[in-house]
Amino acid sequence: MSEIRVGTSGWRYPPWRGAFYPSGLPQRRELEYLSRRTNAVEINGSFYSLQRPERYLGWHAETPDGFLFAVKGGRFITHLKQLRDVETALANFYASGVLALAGKLGPFLWQLPARLVFDPERVSTFLGQLPRTTGEAAALGAKHDDKLKSRAFLESGPDRPLRHALEVRHPSFTTNEALDLLTKHRVALVTADAAAPWPYREDQTTDFSYVRLHGAESLYTSNYSDDALRGWAAKITEWHDGGRRDVHVYFDNDSEAAAPHNAVTLTRLLGLVTQTGSTQ
Repeated sequence: MSEIRVGTSGWRYPPWRGAFYPSGLPQRRELEYLSRRTNAVEINGSFYSLQRPERYLGWHAETPDGFLFAVKGGRFITHLKQLRDVETALANFYASGVLALAGKLGPFLWQLPARLVFDPERVSTFLGQLPRTTGEAAALGAKHDDKLKSRAFLESGPDRPLRHALEVRHPSFTTNEALDLLTKHRVALVTADAAAPWPYREDQTTDFSYVRLHGAESLYTSNYSDDALRGWAAKITEWHDGGRRDVHVYFDNDSEAAAPHNAVTLTRLLGLVTQTGSTQ
């Protein structure tokens, strides 16, 4: 039975303190608090820099059984290298500790910059390098170089499949050629709702859906009304297709604490089971 996952993009934001997190809740328990009210979260810090195995191990320990982490790929790969000559950078990323999430490791998100125009050869080469199992990720990670400042974590455990989603921000990625390429490589095209001139598409290019809600009226800020969330719940239910497709939904309207409230409301509207408990 496929699942619906709803969460936020990141969890450590000062405006959430007192607005979502109870006053006085220690910062070190914020993920614990959120993970009892949603069933997934998107790790955002991995976009900005390589994290360490100890962090991934800690995040795994702080969350309940059945919780899932989507992991955002590094901007060094997507924004600085712009997908070119990235084998070593990918090796460093996969050696940095992501495999320590073990059974809580969900899909990888690769967010492209708005300036990056679709180049079929470049994109196909990149997608072909992405590991499709934890064993492949460990083998790739073994090729890391000395830019990996922490110890390499290459314990893949039982071999499990890995999934990837691509968030595009240039309209050239919405051509039939680009969509066919994503389908060929079994990579999800992210449905991105945002008050920004980014492409909005609902094309389903593989066996799971990935949605990012950035704020429809004000980027990274605006709240989704209950009516809007009911609309999203209807779309998500349709994409879920009676349990035949996994759907991942992450709220990125973080700056004024709308994201966690919206995620909790959507979780309730979809009837998802969480492990709400006292962490205060």
